[in-house]
Amino acid sequence: MTSDKDGPTGRGVRESEIFRDGPGTNFSNSIGAEQGLESFGERSRARPARPNKTFAESARDIPVYAETDVLVVGGGPAGTAAAIAAARLGADVLLVERYNHLGGLSTGGLVIWIDRMTDWSGAHIIRGIAGELMERLPKDAIQGPPRATWGSRDAASAAYWAQRTAAYHGIVTWSPTIDPEALKTLSMRMVSQAKARLLLHAWCAAPIVQDGAVKGAIFESKEGRHAVFAQVTIDASGDADLIARAGGQCESDIDTGDIHHCINTAFLMGGVDMERWLAFRRDDPDGFAAFMARGRARLKFFEKPFVSWRNDVALFMGPRLAGYSAINVDDLTAVDLRSRELAVGHVEAYRTAAPGFADAFLMLGAPQIGVRHSRRLVGRSKVTREQWPTGRVFDDEIGVSPSLSPKFPNISVPYGALLPHGLDNILGAGRHIACDPSSHSFLREIPQCWLTGQAAGVAAALAVGSGRRPRELDAAAIQRELLRQGAYLSPSIAAAVQAPAAAE
Repeated sequence: MTSDKDGPTGRGVRESEIFRDGPGTNFSNSIGAEQGLESFGERSRARPARPNKTFAESARDIPVYAETDVLVVGGGPAGTAAAIAAARLGADVLLVERYNHLGGLSTGGLVIWIDRMTDWSGAHIIRGIAGELMERLPKDAIQGPPRATWGSRDAASAAYWAQRTAAYHGIVTWSPTIDPEALKTLSMRMVSQAKARLLLHAWCAAPIVQDGAVKGAIFESKEGRHAVFAQVTIDASGDADLIARAGGQCESDIDTGDIHHCINTAFLMGGVDMERWLAFRRDDPDGFAAFMARGRARLKFFEKPFVSWRNDVALFMGPRLAGYSAINVDDLTAVDLRSRELAVGHVEAYRTAAPGFADAFLMLGAPQIGVRHSRRLVGRSKVTREQWPTGRVFDDEIGVSPSLSPKFPNISVPYGALLPHGLDNILGAGRHIACDPSSHSFLREIPQCWLTGQAAGVAAALAVGSGRRPRELDAAAIQRELLRQGAYLSPSIAAAVQAPAAAE
């Protein structure tokens, strides 16, 4: 978690504190000493006991809802980008989402602070569909630093944007906050414009697997169970649900000193004056510290607000709760209940004593729980902590992520991290791609999910069009199409891919 002078708290834990003592260190003690550990609540009760019984479900014939080229399961950032990218290549695409909206945690989860899409030089490296989404949002639905300031080290500019979630380590970055309703609308329109089919209110129950190849999935809805057959399936569930249930290997180890495994339900407060709050926090550090101390004494886990896309709405990304499993329904229920009580407690505490919050009210508790980590697929290759300082560029690179600190170069993301080991005709995209816990701390973020989703959509469409399995594709073909769709690749990869085309 960054200190107040360095930038915002919350996801900033991995932006500065995580490098203070070197890799492999448990950072919870140093973070707690500085910030009071408001972000690391622990499990408060045991899971309820369940009966030691089973029920034999009868065999039955399941109606087939659709047969399609590409099936995308999950309409979060990764699934939305995958559906758009595949459909733009002419594939018949069906995107299935359990909620009534697209965007996943970037909309329904209120993760409306979109993390960095620029590197430490200010270069815009997460682009493609991610960049298109940001560019097409209405001007009053997005707030962030102007392009001319990206990468600026000007002290005054960095100090201003540090309070507004868009400067770290004294460098201005492109990490805007957005209106979640506007992003929902835009995501649906872009899927429709790409001519992908959309099915809402349907929950994926199981994959259809034959001889180690995924052939589609079974869904539950108000109509009961239906099957969808597909030539290629993209698991964009966020939790590798299909991959795990198809027998694919997954990892779930965590770094207990990082927030990337914590869970909570975010919330918005309306009726506030964030400029007044930011001035108080900047100009009265003793008063700010006293207010936070009173909040911790009252609630134990107490969170600072972030700016949103408008001055009268405050974003609370926590308190983040540790010790819960994102794939256990009792834990998910417990987290939502506890998050609700903490949200109400925050409103009361802020309305009573925080400058700019006298008229505050609980505007919205996120419709979707804020899961950061559950499973990561075991892929043909993976992003690891050892890669960071080397600047390694994978031959099969499908995107580039900003690194966590200016001391590291950009991070190359390989296509092999989307290919589950031992399974055919399925790709993983989003926060469950193959990586280690340290790398997961940034690969789970919204822009990186757009990045891997677009790559998975391109690969799926190319596989269908060529009659090949995804793992048989030539990486250069994927890279060429990603560049055509506006994505960014490392200069060496882009040059190598474009050279044959120029020769022709």
